Amino acid sequence: MKNTSFLLVYLILITAFCFLNAQNTSLGDGPYEQLIIRGVTLINGDGAPPRGPVDIVVESNTIKDIKVVGYPGVEIKASDRPQLKPGGKELDASGMYLLPGFIDMHGHIGGVAQGADWDYVFKLWMAHGITTVREPSGRSIDWTLDLKRRSAENSIVAPRIFAYTGFGQTTKTFNPLNDTPISTPEAARAWVRANAKNGADGIKFFGAEPEIMAAALDENKKLGLRSACHHAQLSVARWNVLHSARAGLTSMEHWYGLPEALFEDRTVQDYPLDYNYQNEQDRFEEAGKLWKQAAKPYSEHWNGVMNELLELDFTIDPTFNIYEASRDLHRARRAEWHEDYTLPSLWKFYEPSKVSHGSYWHYWGTEQEIEWKQNFKLWMTFINEYKNRGGRVTAGSDSGFIYQLYGFAYIRELELLREAGFHPLEVIRSATLNGAEALGWDNKIGSVQIGKLADFVIVEENPLENLKVLYGTGAIKLTEDNEVVRVGGVKYTIKDGIIYDAKQLLKDVKEMVDTEKDKTGWVLKQPGIKE
Repeated sequence: MKNTSFLLVYLILITAFCFLNAQNTSLGDGPYEQLIIRGVTLINGDGAPPRGPVDIVVESNTIKDIKVVGYPGVEIKASDRPQLKPGGKELDASGMYLLPGFIDMHGHIGGVAQGADWDYVFKLWMAHGITTVREPSGRSIDWTLDLKRRSAENSIVAPRIFAYTGFGQTTKTFNPLNDTPISTPEAARAWVRANAKNGADGIKFFGAEPEIMAAALDENKKLGLRSACHHAQLSVARWNVLHSARAGLTSMEHWYGLPEALFEDRTVQDYPLDYNYQNEQDRFEEAGKLWKQAAKPYSEHWNGVMNELLELDFTIDPTFNIYEASRDLHRARRAEWHEDYTLPSLWKFYEPSKVSHGSYWHYWGTEQEIEWKQNFKLWMTFINEYKNRGGRVTAGSDSGFIYQLYGFAYIRELELLREAGFHPLEVIRSATLNGAEALGWDNKIGSVQIGKLADFVIVEENPLENLKVLYGTGAIKLTEDNEVVRVGGVKYTIKDGIIYDAKQLLKDVKEMVDTEKDKTGWVLKQPGIKE
């Protein structure tokens, strides 16, 4: 009996060990005292052209050397390569491409309404090479700061987090004004000071009375923190992007507030007289007509607004992707990754709804899409010219809404920057160094330089030739033997010198989704189809 009991306990322990080991397959490899990435082609994020092969030497979490070790098509001499120290790790990346870790400047860490928890979101981000995320408000600042701490400790699979609190947001533990609404400049300043003391990296604004915005931005600037703003229509008539930039705002989200600064023959948007802001079909349909109400491209006023923003060193984070369904609903709704990686709860959240934010497909048709196509053209013209004149444009996704899925949507954002006129190297700079500059961290991340942190993306295909190879689902290719294959997908994401198998992270996500489908009995049906 004793032997049988001992054997039973032994089997239970072995089973538990195997289970835990299986659960930890995605937790990463490292960091090592020394890591050498061998034979890679480097795209370093600052606009420089690719070069390779190079060996990149990392010690703990710092880039120590970038060594050119040969020429394309020529065998590398072992004597020319950095030597591996005892206990070090070699990663053979011969023929692959290495970029700085991507920075998502508009990344909400899931949502209760969407049913998307942080583990699901983080793995999708990391599977697409996103090693840093700025969260522009979320469930609560306490919740985000806890995840930020755990990410910094690398006790969870997660990108580096910069936490921006929604202006006026409170929690049970962060409630400096005792639930009193911010209604005076003095209260605004007090909240801003408390937010900084609480450990936030910045503030996300949606607009407020001019004197309150001015006071809050002034106080935040004095404290040396960064800021972002979605200039919501409820306040934009009295406070547009130019007002914010002059007052000290460091970056704008989306594009609201910019056309209003460009108005010449009006002071408010041309709202239909039966418009209701709470009706999101109204809100988004009319937003698609905004850019054509602004000054014409390259006109005197258009140039004047752009030049003032440039002088203020202002950052624009356009998030093109989050509005793409407005110009092509079917494309966004039927993106190939949804079947495997989108949770049933997200599918439900995305359906037409009068309650779920961004689900404004009450009756979305050809006319609305045509307006938005024209809107995009004018919007992209401004953004591309802003970049051409030296302005800072970053890459952000705002995923979790409007059929845009975490990670995948970020790569779509890169494609849309390309559509706007950016050279692929300029796209990568927006995704890396520009984001680091906007965060005030360009001395640590954003490009592959000696002394910076070891945040990298490694992919087997050249992303400059085809940005689609960065999607987790890869790109479709026909071989010389007429075989249809999938190529690409990020191979390794390295954050803080820790190597993550990006494809394994995606497998983990698919298992999460499959589990939810089994648990709920969910079957994909198109909206409005009953059988």
